[in-house]
Amino acid sequence: MFQKDLLAGRTILITGGGTGLGRSMAMRMAELGAQIFLVARREDPLRETRDAIRAAGGKCEYALGDVREFAAVEAAIATAEKTLGRIDTLINNAAGNFIARTEKLSPNAFAAVTGIVLQGTFNCTLALGREWIAAKQPGTVLNIATTYAAANCGSGFVVPSACAKAGVLAMTRSLAIEWAKHHIRLNAIAPGPFPTEGAWSRLMPDPKMEEHFRNSHPMKRFGRHEELANLAVYLLSPMADYINGECVVIDGGDWIRGAGEFNFLAELPDATWDALESQRKPAK
Repeated sequence: MFQKDLLAGRTILITGGGTGLGRSMAMRMAELGAQIFLVARREDPLRETRDAIRAAGGKCEYALGDVREFAAVEAAIATAEKTLGRIDTLINNAAGNFIARTEKLSPNAFAAVTGIVLQGTFNCTLALGREWIAAKQPGTVLNIATTYAAANCGSGFVVPSACAKAGVLAMTRSLAIEWAKHHIRLNAIAPGPFPTEGAWSRLMPDPKMEEHFRNSHPMKRFGRHEELANLAVYLLSPMADYINGECVVIDGGDWIRGAGEFNFLAELPDATWDALESQRKPAK
């Protein structure tokens, strides 16, 4: 399925691509033949990822830029096109998140997360979408959402992220319809728990908290980066050409478990089940 030349001839811009899932997607897509252009605010991770891709035989460039600023996005795209040629694929991966009681948040904290996630996704999508439409060239956009947006349930204690990611998901589905006639596809991935550098330590600051999350997971484990990277490759590939406006959840069934009223019963020991079932009257 994932043949070496699957993404040959493709040029993919990835925001927040220097670390975490962005880096994993960049490495995998370069391995499959794509040219990669990375955009983020910190140069060291960008340089390290670029060098790793080049060392493996791939082609990669990067630019510093804040996706919250439309002019910075346009400048990054101009650099990408100068160094690698026309961009045909965008992955909106840049994000910010942290755990907080909402009443303790400042307006600036809310704006920081929504600015990166929602405004940044819009800026990159608009800038490239305009180019593709004007040039009558097809394009593909993949947005990284989250399960509490895909499930339309939100989540306490990460309200800025929940608001922003829900907006990203609405944008994905709305533009999938509006731009389909221009041969531009938009889809999203909603990851569950995937350990990453930086963000993971902010969301799981206590080892006991991490252990609780793992033990309560249906599969008793967290996601592996290669699993998400391969899903992203599939959604960008010609094999998924008829998938448009979709959000694919990849979380091992974690949010489904939390959604069901009685799913917690999966944690009951056999002795408790035996006691419960012994009280059930047999059907007549």
